[in-house]
Amino acid sequence: MPTKALKKEKLHSYITRDPKICGGEPILAGTRISVRLIVEWENTGKSVDEIVAMYPHITHAQVYDALSYYYDHKEEIDRYIQENTEEFVREKYKRINISDGYMY
Repeated sequence: MPTKALKKEKLHSYITRDPKICGGEPILAGTRISVRLIVEWENTGKSVDEIVAMYPHITHAQVYDALSYYYDHKEEIDRYIQENTEEFVREKYKRINISDGYMY
């Protein structure tokens, strides 16, 4: 019996994007909390319970959905994480300032 390929499309009901919030990064719907932030907290060792305790207006389901979204879009979120490191931002502004004739 032939097997049908599973659709890779995933629905993340708690995740949305708004170009006016967090530069268009995926966020928890109704908040300004990005998926990137949730992942960064998890990467520091914070549990879902601890993340919810830090942001009492979000739910466990939202945090788990953010983590699920991350694993479905790992390359994209990892890029956002990299682009928000201090080193990346310093280098970015250094290049901008040099092209404008300024160097800090």
